[in-house]
Order: sequence, then structure tokens, then C-alpha cells
Amino acid sequence: MGHSDGEHELEGDDLSADDSSWSDGVWSEDDDEESLSFEDSGEGSGSDADSDEAAAAEESDSSEDEVAPRNTVGDVPLEWYKDEEHIGYDIDGRKIKKRDREGQIEAYLKNADDAKNWRKIYDEYNDEEVQITKEEAKIISRLLKGKTPHANVDPYPDYVDWFEYEDKGHPLSSAPEPKRRFVPSKWEQKKVVKLVRAIRNGWIKLDKPKEESNLYLLWGDETDTADNKRQGLSYIPAPKPNLPGHEESYNPSVEYIPTQEEIDSYQLMYEEDRPKFIPKRFESLRSVPAYEKALREGFDRCLDLYLCPRTRKKRINIDPESLKPKLPSKKDLRPYPKTCYLEFKGHTSPVTSISVETTGQWLASGSRDGTIRVWEVETGRCLKVWNVGGDVRHIAWNPSPDRPILAAIVGHDLLLINAEVGSEEVQMRAKELLKIGEMVPQDDTDGKKPTVRWMRHEKLDGITLIHHKAVSNVDWHFKGDYFTTVVPSGDTRAVLLHQLTKKNSHHPFRKLPGLPVAATFHPSQKMFFVATKKFVRVYDLQKAELVKKLESGLREISSISIHPGGDNVIVGSKDGKLCWFDTDLSTRPYKTLKIHSKDITNVTFHRKYPLFASSSEDCTTYVCHGMVYSDLNQNPLIVPLEILRGHSTLDGRGVLDCKFHPKQPWLFTAGADSVIRLYCD
Repeated sequence: MGHSDGEHELEGDDLSADDSSWSDGVWSEDDDEESLSFEDSGEGSGSDADSDEAAAAEESDSSEDEVAPRNTVGDVPLEWYKDEEHIGYDIDGRKIKKRDREGQIEAYLKNADDAKNWRKIYDEYNDEEVQITKEEAKIISRLLKGKTPHANVDPYPDYVDWFEYEDKGHPLSSAPEPKRRFVPSKWEQKKVVKLVRAIRNGWIKLDKPKEESNLYLLWGDETDTADNKRQGLSYIPAPKPNLPGHEESYNPSVEYIPTQEEIDSYQLMYEEDRPKFIPKRFESLRSVPAYEKALREGFDRCLDLYLCPRTRKKRINIDPESLKPKLPSKKDLRPYPKTCYLEFKGHTSPVTSISVETTGQWLASGSRDGTIRVWEVETGRCLKVWNVGGDVRHIAWNPSPDRPILAAIVGHDLLLINAEVGSEEVQMRAKELLKIGEMVPQDDTDGKKPTVRWMRHEKLDGITLIHHKAVSNVDWHFKGDYFTTVVPSGDTRAVLLHQLTKKNSHHPFRKLPGLPVAATFHPSQKMFFVATKKFVRVYDLQKAELVKKLESGLREISSISIHPGGDNVIVGSKDGKLCWFDTDLSTRPYKTLKIHSKDITNVTFHRKYPLFASSSEDCTTYVCHGMVYSDLNQNPLIVPLEILRGHSTLDGRGVLDCKFHPKQPWLFTAGADSVIRLYCD
């Protein structure tokens, strides 16, 4: 049995309280609902055959409907046993005694104690309580709702055609085809002859297709005449006149009626500006006179419809929000500079240019106060100051960590000095590179003056490169030996290449169309970029030929920067626009951003992080996310991130230069207020 002895004793005690005769009975257990039922065996101990039959009944798969009832009196009415002590006889002929009926209080208490009591049903025929299972309760619930007893039965299944008609070589019946299927039908022939005779005699008249009339309503509604066409042209409905308002009522409100002073002021206006209708008040609709301008306005309306041309304007209902590009969140694009962390103060005039050392430990700055300063980035301490005696226009740090050399444009010429940072061995190497012996005459076949003269600067223990005209820009090669200078008004010698180790200079271009603005090297290849006012030309230094010509479409280019990958270029202009070029995609800009209101002074890429920035004279610096993917089928992702403010304007100038830290997501900005700011995440 499924229960333990302790459980049987507990349940037996509970049940024996209701009927004392149960102590002589035999217990049986239902496996599904764990309910107990009592059967009177007639003897105190019971028989082994009865227990075997009960066990066999439990293990059998037959349903309860197939089990024979305990009472075997048949269809005899139970009223006959109303006055008897029994209700019938079992299969062995023994009397089935009636049990004592419990009162309402006992039934209530039993219902409160037993949670399954609601599923018990009194069987009057067998005089016992039967507990229905959960499945039987569900079946009863579905029957009360008018559904099928079982949930897995579909009362309306789809019809399944079991016969396959296609690609069958044999008919359904193997009987031979009858002869009538090969002989024309005699009755059909008579029917056709009868119909032909009726049509010829006019007894049957065929319906002719109705011809569509070309008439249309001249003043009809748009819905009726929108599909009409006149002389092959699409019909355009006439605009509807404005509906009358409150002021045109025969009894308008007081605020719509003008005073006499207002009516007199109308006479002083031009005829085009005068109101077309002056409201008046009448006591009733019968006293309203005829409109004196009705005929005139009707005639003008006809002239407008006849003479005024009309064109159809197709409007597309587009949600403006759907046109905005779906950009990622700023939180997902961190880190990027957004907070001013440190200020470098010491210059007394606008700081025109800054440059960060390769390791990111030192920062060099040049100002119009005639000084060059070297700062420690982490502390903001000024380490070294050189008084060069002229305005510093541009400054660039040698990218090689073993060569702490600064290239600065002072006045019209270029100055190379030792930064005096690093170990003693590194400083000794820098001093040896800056030593210059006797002046070697430059090759000049045209009989002109040499391109550049390399002269020793005794005061600063450096080298001065004297150009024939003013220099505007300087940039180093990534190996640290070559560097280039730009002389905007130098004609054929406007762009010059210099070699530090050999102290040699030459001009690689015999003819350079346009006025050059900036020049820079490719980060990893032997390519050279020259930016003029309108175009960016890409040259192959090894083959000495033009590779590409990028068309910016800007008014005048002011700065240029190359992505560390080398395939993307950004240029800034003097009209506040920034252009992004994807050289593998096209020679025209991939994106043009109008972000600044004044001239862009500098643009720069970060070496490691997908960031680029632009500074402008409107005292703002824009930081943008620029992700370049290795997949050539995926376009670069450009997302504006932050607008950095903090510099004050001086003489109409704002931020003059900006540079990224080589290793950290930090940005340095130099302003006309003689302050250098460091922005961090």
C-alpha cells in the first residue's frame, strides 16, 4: 500500500469517530488521489481472496466505469428499503447495512478540516462517499461550459483529403470509357441551334458595354474629378476659397466691428493692405442688402482659375525623428575628455601652438611672448623656459623618444633646440645631432640662392634653418629623421623636406598648383599629404608621383590630420566646417560637419582611441567619436560627444591649438587667453 502504518492509524482514528462499525472493516487505497474507502466484508478478519481481488483491481488498467457496483439489487427503487436497516445485497448475498448520516455541523467541520472535501459525492445507490479526481473535475467543468470532455479533442478538425490526384496513371475505376464521351452530344447541338435562332430573330438581346462619357463637373468636388484628365494632362483641382468667419456674420460680436477711427485709417493704407471686408451689424437677416462686390469677386475667381497656372506638389509624410541617425549612447563610447582637470599658466601672451612628447610625460608650448616652455603633464610644473626673441607660430616635438628635439617656427625661420629632458645619454645624443660643422653649399643649378641655410644658434645651442620666405607649418616624419616645412608664398619651393642627420634640405615639387597651407607625412607608409586652399594632394615619395587628389569643397582649408590607420583624413576650414575623407571610398568628403561658427584653427586624431577633435576661434573645442572599422564594407562611425568650453576670447580669437595625449584619452587646448587647459574623462 502507498501509505505508512502511522498514516493508516491516524486516518483510521479520524474515521472511526464517525462510524464505530468501521473498525471491523477492510481498508483499500486509491493511488491517484490517495483517498480511502471502506467495504464491509461481513466477517471480522476478512478473506484473502477479497484482498487479492482488491490488489488486482488497483493494478488493472480498466476505468472505474467498468467496475461492478457493490449493490446488486438492480433497478429496484431504493424507497422500498426506506424502512429497512439495509439498502440491498452485495454479490455474495450479504446485506449492505445503512451507515449513520452525519449532521450539518459535522459536515461543516469536516469540510473545514479537509481541503479535498469539495470533491466528495454521496452515492445513494451504494450508500458511500466517492471522491472524484482532478481529471474528472476538469471534465465536469468543461461539460458545464458546453465544451468537449477532453481538452485534446478537436471537435472541428480540418478535412484531410487522403486521395492524391496528381501523377496517377490509373483512374479510380478500371471500367472502359463509355461511347458517349467520344461522340458529340445531340441534345447540346439542338440547344445551341435554338440559342442561335433566338439571337438572330432578336428574341435574346446581348448587353452592350456602356461608353464612358467625357463630361465632368467644372466646379465638382476633388474626389469626383481627381481622376479626370483633359487633353492627356493630369487634373489638378482648383484651390478652394476661404470659408466665411465670424466677422462676415450679419450680427457679429462687438470686438469684430471697427470704430469710425479705424475705418478712416483704412483710407490711408495702400489698396493691397486694406481689409477686403468691413463687418457691419444688422437687426435681422432680412435687412441685409445684396453684396455689392459679389459679381466682381466671382469674375476675379474665374480669371484666377482660368489664367493662373497650377502645379502639383507631392508631399511625403515622414516622421522627422525617423530621419535622425540612430547613434549609440555616450556612456558606451567612454572614455573621452569632458572635464577640465589642470591649467598650465605662465605665458603672458596668446599660446599659438602646443606639442606633446611621445611618452606623454612632457608638453611643449610656444607663445607670442617670445618664449618656449616645457611643462610636466601630471603636475603642471614648468620645467624649462627659452626666450627665443620672436613670436612662436608653430611648435612640434620629435616623435622619436631617443631624440628630445623641438622644432619651432620663430618669426620667419625654423629653430631646432634640445628640450633637455630624459636621461643624460639621450641628451648627449640630441646635442650631437644639433652640432653643425662647416656650411655645405646646397645644390642649385638655376643660379638662385640656396633653398635653406643651416646655421648654428649660439645662444640656445641649436640650429636655425633660414628660409627665403616666412614659414607657416612644420611636421615630423614618424621615424624622427625627416621633417617638412611649408612656405605659403614660396612658389615652387613652398614645400620643403629636411633631413636632420645629414643637415640637408630640398624641394621635391617642381610645380605645385595652388597655395599650400599644411603638409604632413603618412603615419606608416611613404606617402605625403599636401593641403592647399581647396584640395588635398596625396603623393608617393618613393615613386615621386601624384596618387590622389581630394576635393574638399571648402572655402579655405586651415588644418589637416591623418588617422593612425592612414586611410582617413580630416581637414578643417576657415568657414567652420570639418570634412572627413575616406580615401578608399571616394575623393569627395564622406561627411561634412558644420560645427563651429568661426574659423577652425586645428584638427587632430588620437593615436590609440577612436577620437578626434577640432578647435576654433569661437572659444570651443569639439570632441567626436570616430570609429574606423577593418571591414571595408562598413562606413566609419562619427558621433559628436562633447563641447569643451573655458577659454576666454582676446582680440576676437579663442582656442588656437589642440592636441591629444599619446596614451591617455586626454586633450590639451591652447587659448588666446595665454592659458593651456588639460581635459580628462
